[in-house]
Amino acid sequence: MKRFSVFAMLLTVTALVLAACAPAATPTPAPEPTTMPEPTAMPEPEAMLKDIVDTAIADGRFQTLVAAVTAADLVGTLKGEGPFTVFAPTDDAFAKLPAGTVESLLLPENKQALTDILLYHVVSGSVLAADVVNLESATTALGKDVAIKVDMGNVYVNDAQVIITDIETSNGVIHVIDTVLLPPAEEAAAPGTIVDIAAADERFSTLVAAVTAAGLAETLSGEGPFTVFAPTNDAFAALPAGTLDSLLLPENKQQLTDILLYHVVSGKVMAADVVGLSAAPTALGKDITITIKDGKVYLNDTVQVIITDIEASNGVIHVIDAVLLPPQ
Repeated sequence: MKRFSVFAMLLTVTALVLAACAPAATPTPAPEPTTMPEPTAMPEPEAMLKDIVDTAIADGRFQTLVAAVTAADLVGTLKGEGPFTVFAPTDDAFAKLPAGTVESLLLPENKQALTDILLYHVVSGSVLAADVVNLESATTALGKDVAIKVDMGNVYVNDAQVIITDIETSNGVIHVIDTVLLPPAEEAAAPGTIVDIAAADERFSTLVAAVTAAGLAETLSGEGPFTVFAPTNDAFAALPAGTLDSLLLPENKQQLTDILLYHVVSGKVMAADVVGLSAAPTALGKDITITIKDGKVYLNDTVQVIITDIEASNGVIHVIDAVLLPPQ
């Protein structure tokens, strides 16, 4: 029993000695708190370009242009793939047109004229300012050219100044101009002959019937030139009842011919020359007298000239309000 106690004491002393000789334990530092990184902001995607129509709508300076494009049913076209170059007049440019012009163009019955004007502002392809300045002209969607010039550093399309360039859109480019471009007027077709003009004017259907019945259509369609004092249908209707019907009968052809020739003067005598005359010899060989009363021109004192200077390819027509009857 004594032996066990001594052994236990030795074990205890040994344990104490070993503990004293062991190195001191190094304390483990506490871990630093973890900081989460700030999230990286994603770059904003570039704003998508609008098409030409939507760009004009969003701008605010093109309200009249947008209204015109809508009235002309060109919205679908100018929102299409293109590309297009549009010379875009501002609202101020439209306001420079004569009073009432815009309102008139927006009427349904003037849709074609409006469409032509708008197409005259559109060029196929995306033509940037750097390219425009190298051109002398450009063909528009109307099929007619606009002239391009550079003067003292300013670019002009016809007479309109380009004031802002290169507004890019998803289907082309807009250049802003300060004046509305008006297409050149169609070249007037060569006028027809005296007979052609009378036949095309419903006021002269009786005269045409008479000329045909007298066999004078070919003569009055000839080279001429002739001056014809042309009675209207109302003038023939003012003849005594039955007179016209009688004159159109074949047996009265000579009398009808004489009456018609009494309305024809050789040469092209314009109104400015007529007023300087006191008389003029007719194709019948008999004169008509010419007088001026209160600024109005009268033939044989009572027949008034009511419309003057309807030009034909072979002469001129002056309209009168009564039929001239040759002296007996």
